[in-house]
Amino acid sequence: MKTYPLESISIEKAQEKQFRFVDCVMHHFSGSESLTRGDLGVHQPGNHPVTTGKAEAAIAEFFNSEDSILVRGSGTGAIRYGLSSIIGCGEKILVHKAPVYSTTTTSFEMFGLKTVEADFNNIDEIKKVLNEESDIKAALVQYSRQKIDDSYDMEEVIKAIKEVKDIPVITDDNYVVMKVNKIGVECGADLSCFSTFKLQGPEGIGCVVGKKEYVEKIRKMHYSGGCQVQGFEALEVIRGLTYAPVMLAITAKTAEDVLRRLKDGEVEGVKNAYIANAQSKVLLVEFDEPIAKKVLVEAEKMGALPNPVGAESKYEIEPLFYRVSGTFLKSDPTLADHMIRINPNRCGSDTVINILKESIKAVL
Repeated sequence: MKTYPLESISIEKAQEKQFRFVDCVMHHFSGSESLTRGDLGVHQPGNHPVTTGKAEAAIAEFFNSEDSILVRGSGTGAIRYGLSSIIGCGEKILVHKAPVYSTTTTSFEMFGLKTVEADFNNIDEIKKVLNEESDIKAALVQYSRQKIDDSYDMEEVIKAIKEVKDIPVITDDNYVVMKVNKIGVECGADLSCFSTFKLQGPEGIGCVVGKKEYVEKIRKMHYSGGCQVQGFEALEVIRGLTYAPVMLAITAKTAEDVLRRLKDGEVEGVKNAYIANAQSKVLLVEFDEPIAKKVLVEAEKMGALPNPVGAESKYEIEPLFYRVSGTFLKSDPTLADHMIRINPNRCGSDTVINILKESIKAVL
């Protein structure tokens, strides 16, 4: 098996992102405003919480975009609002030929969208499908991998789509923001959507970044103050985005350290190990025997997290030992018995190695 994980930024590059993000925040907030909990309700002009508007402006500046908006519903909500701004109900949308994330499938069903598949790993096929299906109105590209063997480059896929037909492209950037050099909109997409909960932010808040014409459509959908993200929540988003880059870069380095040690044969019973984006960037550990489910039971007894809470949220401190992702299992159900995924979260490589050793020993 071969995987093609997205390249994580270094800790040094993550520091640069943190410093630049703080600069962007300072362009829109005074010092005293940053030390408040923000405002509530809506204010005129704009019918919008003032603090939330400042946070959105800082986020748009950081991602080199025209505009951004914070929405309810986390990453799923962001994608739904993004879709509603770029495509009409019942129209055709281009997607990757792979299992679609379950809540994205639900969004397609809500809008009655008709999916047209193309293998995003094959640029020629993308162009061929777009030329054959002249009534495709938009495209959705998931940044993180949907299949283990996915290898497509986000920038190349977006460029190929735009070369054939200038349709709006929306990217699902969940699990990659602050981990890679450029998110979807910085690669040429019209909108990027992601959950801020996965970036140390508050529960249930998503973000849409991109072209003003689409973001303004979403903003008009949020006339009621009750459905808008309030100032205190926006400030939590800002704080989370500040700390996320370095924290996630440390996690990526820890995963690489564990991979090296497993490849060196440090843990008996491990057949192979890989790093993959499934959906967050994790270690995939393959066992000699079909013991994956039993290992997960033992790992939880030692303090490993048995399930994600939004994946990489502020609640996830200990390492996650979990089944392979649902989209990967759809492509290969046999992985359930032979493979697990591990996200080190805030722990070090020694902790991950020790849990693996002791769990396998207890099972065998």
